[in-house]
Amino acid sequence: MGDRWHVEVDRSLCIGSAQCTHLAAAAFRLDSAMQSHPVEAETDANEEILEAAEGCPVEAIMIALLGSGEVVFPPEE
Repeated sequence: MGDRWHVEVDRSLCIGSAQCTHLAAAAFRLDSAMQSHPVEAETDANEEILEAAEGCPVEAIMIALLGSGEVVFPPEE
C-alpha cells in the first residue's frame, strides 16, 4: 500500500486563482467565496495533487504524510 496524505488549504493565503482545480480537478473545489478546499482531506499520495500544490501561486496548499505528519509540500526553506 502506498503513502496516504493529509491535504489542507490555508484559507488566509488562498487567492482563488483556481490553479489547483485546473491541475487536480477531482481533488479541489472552489467554494462560494472563491477559496479552494480539498475534496478529501485524507487521500492516497497522488501526483496531480502534488502538481496542484506546486502550481499554487501563493503556496496555500499543504501536504503532509498521514500518521507521521512529515511535510511533503511546501518544501522547508
